Amino acid sequence: MEMEIAAVEIGLALAVCLFHLNSAVAFAVCLDGMRQMTRHIGAQAGTSTSSLNCKLQGSTRLPAFSKDGDFVIGGDFSLHVYMNTVYSDYTSMPEPAKCKGSLFTSELQSSRAMVFAIEEINNSTELLPGIRLGYQIYDSCGSVPVAVHMAFQFLNSFDPVFSMDNNCSHSGMVMAVVGGSGSTESISLSKVIRSFNIPQVSHFSTCACLSDKQQYPHFFRTIPSDQFQAEAMAKLVKHFGWTWIGAVRSDSDYGNNGMASFLKAAQKEGICVEYSLSFHRTYPHSRIQKVADVIRRSTAMVVVALLSLGDMRALLEELSHQHSPPRQWIGSESWVTNPELTRFSFCAGAIGFGIPKSRIPGLRDFLLNLSPSQVASSQILTEFWEDAFNCTLTKNATAKKKVCDGNEDIQNLQNQYTDTSQLRVTNMVYKAVYAVAHAIHNAVCQEINGTAKCDKLTKLESKQILIELKKVNFSRNGYDVSFDANGDPVAIYELVNWQKSEKGATDMVTVGLYDASRPVGQEFQIDKNITWMEGSMKVPVSVCTDSCPPGTRKVLQKGKPICCYDCTACPEGEISNSTDSTDCLPCQKEFWPNAKRDTCIPKPVEYLSFQDLLGIILATFSVLGACLTIVIAAVFFCHRKTPIVRANNSELSFLLLISLALCFLCSLTFIGAPSEWSCMLRHTAFGITFVLCISCVLGKTIVVLMAFKSTLPGSNVMKWFGPPQQRMTVVSFTFLQVLICTAWIVVSPPFPIKNLTTYKEKIILECALGSAAGFWAVLGYLGILAAFCFVLAVLARKLPDNFNEAKLITFSMLIFCTVWITFIPAYVSSPGKFTVVVEIFAILASSFGLIMCIFAPKCFIILFKPEKNSKKYLMNKNQS
Repeated sequence: MEMEIAAVEIGLALAVCLFHLNSAVAFAVCLDGMRQMTRHIGAQAGTSTSSLNCKLQGSTRLPAFSKDGDFVIGGDFSLHVYMNTVYSDYTSMPEPAKCKGSLFTSELQSSRAMVFAIEEINNSTELLPGIRLGYQIYDSCGSVPVAVHMAFQFLNSFDPVFSMDNNCSHSGMVMAVVGGSGSTESISLSKVIRSFNIPQVSHFSTCACLSDKQQYPHFFRTIPSDQFQAEAMAKLVKHFGWTWIGAVRSDSDYGNNGMASFLKAAQKEGICVEYSLSFHRTYPHSRIQKVADVIRRSTAMVVVALLSLGDMRALLEELSHQHSPPRQWIGSESWVTNPELTRFSFCAGAIGFGIPKSRIPGLRDFLLNLSPSQVASSQILTEFWEDAFNCTLTKNATAKKKVCDGNEDIQNLQNQYTDTSQLRVTNMVYKAVYAVAHAIHNAVCQEINGTAKCDKLTKLESKQILIELKKVNFSRNGYDVSFDANGDPVAIYELVNWQKSEKGATDMVTVGLYDASRPVGQEFQIDKNITWMEGSMKVPVSVCTDSCPPGTRKVLQKGKPICCYDCTACPEGEISNSTDSTDCLPCQKEFWPNAKRDTCIPKPVEYLSFQDLLGIILATFSVLGACLTIVIAAVFFCHRKTPIVRANNSELSFLLLISLALCFLCSLTFIGAPSEWSCMLRHTAFGITFVLCISCVLGKTIVVLMAFKSTLPGSNVMKWFGPPQQRMTVVSFTFLQVLICTAWIVVSPPFPIKNLTTYKEKIILECALGSAAGFWAVLGYLGILAAFCFVLAVLARKLPDNFNEAKLITFSMLIFCTVWITFIPAYVSSPGKFTVVVEIFAILASSFGLIMCIFAPKCFIILFKPEKNSKKYLMNKNQS
């Protein structure tokens, strides 16, 4: 009863496994689980798993090519790429699955190359002397179910029953397997044969997942892993500046794992993918049509295709049905070196990675040496012959084909089978066979006196071959063969470009090399004579957004990949000096961006110079004011004995004229580049000269007031305001300002600075006050004197003095005070060099106010009204 339950459980597990036949990984996991279940149930039933026998369901498959030998090597090749669909009603045994479709001639060449390599080894006196290798080469049809079925036949040859004993030893077991032709088949095959320690050396399985020694400890390959190819493709795309691409892949272990590796590498390189689509040639036509439509409508000019040959052929055929915009194809080694696809002219310019070309001496002669009997005895060769020459070898020929008459000349046949000019994948098969042969040699042969002695009677287990395969390291035809810890070879690719020839044909031209063993950044060696899509010699552009020029930065568009962005000008004061900059860099304090904002240039230095228009105007007025003062002084000196000069305190008048001349000239110290001396001089000279000026005006005002007081009976006040006292007053007031200025200079003098804050885009050279208290003390003292003088002048404005000097002083002080009161807010609010302009204007305005109000009327009388400049006129005026 327990055994019946166990049988039911195993049957259910097997049904679940068969349901997963389309997925290599799922089937393999299921198979492992079934194996453990078998052991567990056997233990529960009190039986040993060694007593359980497995029977292969269905008929055995015959190999495409086979030969007996001392040690047999298995071969797995996808000679066809389609398998007929078998429908079962579960009432009778279904018909065995059969391959269909056209014969894959490149795979036929690879399988025949395996035969050639084995025959070459059998004829060698150095490698495995005295031992004959056999082979069993099967057609897997590129199908997982067939690959699994074939794997069991590798374990037990044509015997439909084998025992699941602990030793896993079977008389028909192959020593190693060369293949398969695709990653999916290799995964299925490896999961089955690994339990029996049979090593597998693939020539065309590139999935990076197969490098995982935890899952595939018995897997080796002579072709590089897709991990290397994915990184190389990402670097190639980046090398040509393509940041916006489309991606299509086979919906298989090869395509899905390879594309995952590529997308990860592309992300590191800053490449964005507009779309990533998958399909399989066996999918409904609508699915393939949808993929073609996406490619046609996309904005990406570059398409990365990680497709098997059959899937790529199906896609290109669909694209050829309608006119498609030009696209730059980036191909994987699975299709980019296959001449069959060059018939699709719209793919001209495609570029991709291929296995390096090689040559195998004697292979072409072997391939073409097909006798009629040899062809007739092989179903595969018969199919090849009939397809190649469009005839049939059978007597009952159909009306569509003629009977082959024996005149067919394979020497003149031009197809992938006979073409040995670019042996790429075929050489991978050749190296795989030799790797297995070297492993067998090392296991059964010994070097005695420099000669290899081999014992073909040695009981050789596949596990020994596995151990020796890890150690192989040899050269054949100039090509090194070895495996790293993951069972992978050194990754070397040729960069292949599809170029239009003068005759209009598309040729595959090697335009570079990629060697993963070279230092980082030096892996590529790319020629310049690459032809792009539509025969252009110019590298196509494929970006989501045009590059942002220097002076701008990238701003990502919301909800879109990082390659889609807007170009925004750098903010004020910042630059970007590279294309596609993500950030703008601020300039240093004394630098400012140029108009394009792509470089920092020194800020222009600004100050009130003698070359500026304002500087020229102010300097001109300063000189004119000084000259006018000198002219007035000369006039007064020439008429110093006239009543109008003597009546107005000639000594103070001359001192006032001298101080006014100095006031005009001190404004010149404010023009020009500030220096330490000019900064100290301009403020102190201004403060002292103006105090001297106001002191003189104050002295004149006091004299007017005291002169009126002295006319009163009994007044003796004028003796206290004579010339000595007037001089002492002027000196005292001026000396106090000198003390203030001296203290200012000693404690914290004015100094030149570069003003970087008023204007961001330029530097203002100006004088810092040093001590603000010192500056305002100078101005305050000057203001107090001016206010006091103004008050006295107002009080004396109606006094009957000679020539109304009191009124003139009043007007002059009114102008003076008005100018300097308005100066304060204007000075504080004026930016940059205009602060200096305001200060100079205040000096000139107040100086001109004094000279025009006090001295201009007197000069007018002296020069143009001399009759009024007489004692008689003065007496009459006083009497009146």
